[in-house]
Amino acid sequence: MSQFSRFLRVQSHMRMGTALTRRTYSTPGATEEIRKRLTDELKTAMKSKDTVKSTTIRSILSEVYSQDKTQPQPLSSSAIVSIIRKASTRRLDAAIEFEKAQRPELAEKERKEADLLQVFLPALLQEADVDRILQEIIEEQKPTPNDKRALGTIFKAFYSKVDRSLVDSDLVKKRAEALIAART
Repeated sequence: MSQFSRFLRVQSHMRMGTALTRRTYSTPGATEEIRKRLTDELKTAMKSKDTVKSTTIRSILSEVYSQDKTQPQPLSSSAIVSIIRKASTRRLDAAIEFEKAQRPELAEKERKEADLLQVFLPALLQEADVDRILQEIIEEQKPTPNDKRALGTIFKAFYSKVDRSLVDSDLVKKRAEALIAART
């Protein structure tokens, strides 16, 4: 396409009120790694006609692509991991509800999907590691037990050192409160 014809095309789109946008499909760094793993597993599942696996991975990729559209930049790998972790938790919660409703076949399906998603998740930090990092931060900041702002600064310092996708946030909160209370 020549420069002049490209100029005319842009001008006609501007008059009609439509925009010409160029979409980029590549994302840098570690995000590619988790995305690539997901798409590779999807392709493998589709080739082997494993409908449960392909449907589960498609649902995760759908959530990832949906989040990508709302963000100015592609999601980081830790954000993708947190999406996978939340989806796995939702499925386990649904399995419990199906058990309560006397639907063991649906509960089994949800558990199987949660197990499939666990393959993509990195291991969480152990409680001892969380305690060690929190202890270092508490020693630096020396908070008082009743100061709620201190807890926020501790969390901020903790998550600046540790990726959120590698820890259970409820455990971090519980251990931080316990360690602060133990200082008194």
